Amino acid sequence: MSGGNMRTGGQVLVDALKIHGVDTAFCVPGESYLAALDALHDAKDQIRTLSCRQEGGAANMAEAYGKLTGRPGVLFVTRGPGACNAAIGVHTAHQDSTPMVVFIGQVASDQEEREAFQELDYRRFYAPLCKWVSQIADPERIPELVSQAFHRATSGRPGPVALALPEDMLKKRVQVEDAGPYRPAMPGVSKAAPAEMRALLAKAKRPLMIVGGGGWTAEACRDIVAFAEGNDLPTGASFRCQDRFDNTHDNYVGDVGIGLNPNLAKRVREADLILAVGPRLGEITTQGYTLLTPPRPKQKLIHVYPDPDELGRVYQTDLSICAGIPGFVREAKALKPVNSKVWERWSEEARLDYLNNLEPSSGLPNTLDMAAVIAHLRKALPPEAILTTDAGNFSGWMQRFYQYRRYPTQLGPTSGAMGYGIPAAIAARLVHPDCPVVGFCGDGGCLMTGQEIATAVHYGIDPVILVVNNDMYGTIRMHQERDYPGRVIGTALTNPEFAVWAKSFGAFGELVTRTEEFPAAFERARNAGRIAVLELRIDPELITTRTTLSAIREAARIR
Repeated sequence: MSGGNMRTGGQVLVDALKIHGVDTAFCVPGESYLAALDALHDAKDQIRTLSCRQEGGAANMAEAYGKLTGRPGVLFVTRGPGACNAAIGVHTAHQDSTPMVVFIGQVASDQEEREAFQELDYRRFYAPLCKWVSQIADPERIPELVSQAFHRATSGRPGPVALALPEDMLKKRVQVEDAGPYRPAMPGVSKAAPAEMRALLAKAKRPLMIVGGGGWTAEACRDIVAFAEGNDLPTGASFRCQDRFDNTHDNYVGDVGIGLNPNLAKRVREADLILAVGPRLGEITTQGYTLLTPPRPKQKLIHVYPDPDELGRVYQTDLSICAGIPGFVREAKALKPVNSKVWERWSEEARLDYLNNLEPSSGLPNTLDMAAVIAHLRKALPPEAILTTDAGNFSGWMQRFYQYRRYPTQLGPTSGAMGYGIPAAIAARLVHPDCPVVGFCGDGGCLMTGQEIATAVHYGIDPVILVVNNDMYGTIRMHQERDYPGRVIGTALTNPEFAVWAKSFGAFGELVTRTEEFPAAFERARNAGRIAVLELRIDPELITTRTTLSAIREAARIR
């Protein structure tokens, strides 16, 4: 729309979204931004608006959208409770470096600073969760500030930004010129950096590359595989970033995250050079800052990251490269490979450790064997299938036994937030309706955002959801038994029959209690033509991929 027409602030905002290429907005409606909702009504042929059942689910859907597309997930929430409910998903976007733009309804301008109904100061409340937070006081500034929001969300290290929208501002009519579409800005690779990196790599005897973080593309993932192959580099992936590197490739050696293969942990410690491309090297990837010890790791460290504020913040490096991931890996791929003969055996052994880790641990309850469930999915699903996961011990089976072959096919919160799996699966199936989508959650996380099954039924979105049910908050129970054996409190759960519960929404539902039942049940779920929920009822003793609750308790008592 040209700037010569009078428009409401809501219309100017939605016109800006169209200019910035937004095709989907997730929301829970609220009276504080009715003028924006009305403008979205006029734009419904260009922007799908999905109304969700709770802002936590909507925020997780927007975050998953950002992960899958590389474009900001757009979220609308109302003031006060709406913004509070959305905060977990916004924090996930922050920790996962996912682009997101959050629009928050706000009290009218003449009511500010009075603690009016549901009033909050979002600059203060959202500041730790976002790259930038602002409030639009004048509708004439909407094009400018929305443009700034999209630029900030996508430039450098991607992440969430938030704009508060006073109710009266959205209703005012103005004449204002629109801004052009956003163009992300990324730091480039310095001239000297590739040669310096190659020189350090050429001197190594036991190198290891770790890939992860945000800002990747499918082309960048192919380029990093080519770079690793040319230099025979054993390559691991940081927590819930396994899809950055084809897991079936000979240079892939496993995920450096929760439930880490002990042999891979040993190998990280024994490496003489770590090339970290994209991960922040936070607590999970470094196993509580023990695999690499701050401030100066014993391994030589090359750290590639798009934000200069992160480089050197925890670890002193031998070479810091501030660069966007696609640009860096393109340069790395073009380098002449070094002579990798000296670490040929090191690389082969690392891969063998990974392959051995795909074999299930012995001595675990196996009436419903989760390792066998994942092995079946590994065979039944095509490379483009997308798996989403919640937080919880059950996710260890996907991390250990599933093999990701393409990007982007793994969606999980590195923030460790429960309630992600179901909304993310719905968003994934919305974005990629031709790709199989399987969402995992535990019984605890399922009832945190499982009401979004109603959203999927309403809009005809049909992922398959696997609810792994052991009637407890499993991760916390495991920690209780490890630190306070036998003193269990607060972790037992009383659950519905999840298959029956799913059917009450109009979804497909089925209970699976034995390993041999799963393949046929999964096919029925895939072909149901609507969102499908399979409840996988597992033995509570089956607490991790490697051990049981009783073994953890006994080991703690012996200690």
